[in-house]
Amino acid sequence: MGKVTGFMEYERLEEGYKPVADRLKDYKEFVVTLDDGKAKIQAARCMDCGTPFCNSGCPVNNIIPDFNDLVYSGDWKNAITVLHSTNNFPEFTGRICPAPCEAACTVNVNGDAVGIKSIEHAIIDKAWAEGWVKPMPAKIKTGKKVAVVGSGPAGMAASQQLARAGHDVTLFEKNDRVGGLLRYGIPDFKMEKSHIDRRVEQMEAEGVKFRTGVLIGEMPKDSKITNWAKETMSAEQLKKDFDAVLLTGGSEQSRDLPVPGRDLEGIHFAMEFLPQQNKVNAGDKVKGQLRADGKHVIVIGGGDTGSDCVGTSTRHGAVNVTQFEVMPQPPEQENKPLVWPYWPLKMRTSSSHDESAEKGILAREFAISTKEFVGKGGKVTGLKTVNVEFKDGKLVEIPGTEKEYKADLVLLAMGFVNPTATVLDAFGVDKDGRGNAKATTDFDGGYATSVDKVFAAGDMRRGQSLVVWAIREGRQAARAVDEFLMGFSDLPR
Repeated sequence: MGKVTGFMEYERLEEGYKPVADRLKDYKEFVVTLDDGKAKIQAARCMDCGTPFCNSGCPVNNIIPDFNDLVYSGDWKNAITVLHSTNNFPEFTGRICPAPCEAACTVNVNGDAVGIKSIEHAIIDKAWAEGWVKPMPAKIKTGKKVAVVGSGPAGMAASQQLARAGHDVTLFEKNDRVGGLLRYGIPDFKMEKSHIDRRVEQMEAEGVKFRTGVLIGEMPKDSKITNWAKETMSAEQLKKDFDAVLLTGGSEQSRDLPVPGRDLEGIHFAMEFLPQQNKVNAGDKVKGQLRADGKHVIVIGGGDTGSDCVGTSTRHGAVNVTQFEVMPQPPEQENKPLVWPYWPLKMRTSSSHDESAEKGILAREFAISTKEFVGKGGKVTGLKTVNVEFKDGKLVEIPGTEKEYKADLVLLAMGFVNPTATVLDAFGVDKDGRGNAKATTDFDGGYATSVDKVFAAGDMRRGQSLVVWAIREGRQAARAVDEFLMGFSDLPR
């Protein structure tokens, strides 16, 4: 490495944030990327450990020591080449990935991990600024046609890989814009949608055709997810028109909370709330938009989606925001000798939590369960809770801990259970026990479903997961489809 002793000489450098008062005025990104000098110092901390656990900790297996060394040497152009060799969209992961690579970093055993995510962010932003990210159209066309259903990160990654292999790719999306949950699930203040738009331009130049507003199959009649499809297409038609079909839709069926009072007005899934604000940010008019202005907001669910609801509610002007988590509060610091190099359970505070806390409107409650929603005139006014604890491997209620919270808006952010069933039903593919498309990741026949020439990847196959896992599965599925069509594949797996 360029600086063998760098990890002993330099401390971890964090990306900066704009002041809370400034960033709450809009929905723009507020992270300040490392400049060249700071990125070089951060890259110098990579310790040439011999066995880079960061590579295996990263789902797309980024070649992290190599691009760290190139950044330290000032060779940014080769750094983006190395980064792109494993990751189609580092501007997505450099912004919203939780960075399991850093948890696996060898420096993290008894110190602070190398800021891998911040270096990745710096590399791709510099690459776009310098004009190094260009279309890579295939030199030879195969004449094979592939349909990809779902334009989230898995679908985008697969489509780009297949187009570069020479296939004619059409990417179908039921919503009015490309991006899936990247577009309508992740708030703009975490990732502005211009990053998606310029990748779409690149992919179009590489030959990918995008068809938005097209729903494959039928939308469930009881779904509360807003659907903007303008037309439908049958699975039979897709299989007839294309040589292969790859299903890459997201896991959109939200986990519900079927307790008394659930039907009261003012109780909504997070994925009813978040997409509306993104559409407004894009310039659309949303009739009857769900807003938190002047309201007492309860967010049920302690994960990333819940945090996004906190950040959006704060920007709306909520009176207060209370976030519930049914699990006990995790420790402030993980037991590194026990868990390294795996992803640790520890207390995590997001930028959205910091914003709301600084405004004095946030409360986070752990080991708490909702017993009942209460209301007046058909509208929710509060909810009743009880504290819980683990006993004999089960969560049980603690007598005498009942409490009632005031609530004008309740947002359910408890994760997602499976993809929209009708898409899978339309193709007649077998499902696993969780309602996902049943397909393996084996080298031989990987990502193939029970239906001939129909494949599945991303959340639709593995269930709710990270963007970086979706990119990995999209890339691997593209190789599987290419091999199915051509008998071999030169695409990386």
